[in-house]
Amino acid sequence: MQLTTEQIEEFQNRGVLIAKNALTHEDLQPVIDEICEFIDRRALELKEEGKIEDLCEDEPFETRYGRLFAQYREIGNGLDIMNYRGKAVFDFLQNKNLLNVIESLVGPEIVCNPIQHLRPTPPIRYYEDSSPASHIGPLHQDAGVIMPEAESSDIITCWLPLGDATAEMGCLEVLPGVVKEGYLRHRPEGGTTIYPEDIPEIEPVPMVCYRGDLVLMSRFTPHRGMPNCSDKCRWSMDLRYHPIGHHTGRTGHPDFVVRSRRDPDSVMHDHEEWCRLWIDAFENPKGVVMHRAD
Repeated sequence: MQLTTEQIEEFQNRGVLIAKNALTHEDLQPVIDEICEFIDRRALELKEEGKIEDLCEDEPFETRYGRLFAQYREIGNGLDIMNYRGKAVFDFLQNKNLLNVIESLVGPEIVCNPIQHLRPTPPIRYYEDSSPASHIGPLHQDAGVIMPEAESSDIITCWLPLGDATAEMGCLEVLPGVVKEGYLRHRPEGGTTIYPEDIPEIEPVPMVCYRGDLVLMSRFTPHRGMPNCSDKCRWSMDLRYHPIGHHTGRTGHPDFVVRSRRDPDSVMHDHEEWCRLWIDAFENPKGVVMHRAD
């Protein structure tokens, strides 16, 4: 789908937009299947090491991770995109339906920014410390987790659920309509968060969404994750895209072209090359990987 003129104006004014039903179940199922395969392998390894007892093989995707997490909190080690580098995820980063929405905001010359994550958020009841306040994500702008040189880059954050993301499940909360204020000062304490005195006095808005929806945010939109008080895991991906030629904000990690009408041959379709770039970034670090704090 392409965004309508009204949707684009809403994004520009509010700094956030939910694009409903932008993706199909067929777009996301290969990613979910790949995650399930990872969890299968990881659970078997941990059982062999004596760190878990129950593989929870009869549990569905929505609940299995939480049950495994309750047995061993490091079950998700290595699951983030740049670590396990799955083929289905790589293909999804170039998904046509996804890029059609992104193109509506940044044009047809598109780079996949290297800041990309896969996040399982298990139910809060599986944590040793059951205080909800201890699991609320810090309120921040994505401009606060990139180099200052990228502040002018038109980086679009695309947050998407792989299932339900209701208020009970701790969906994102955003402060809409403050994008024209630009970058707000961030401090490193508490996980890169906006200084309390700089937080705009705006009522947070929950971004309730479901599989197939996309939450689009400006780099200047304050947002945070909330505690998952349900009995299901909240699975989400947060990806970032920007126009070709704009600073990535993370020169130490690899970006790549995902769409170009001007130079189609520049688009990277080689999964193995993408993996090689990430491995090289970790084994031979160069460039800058930082969070911005003032």
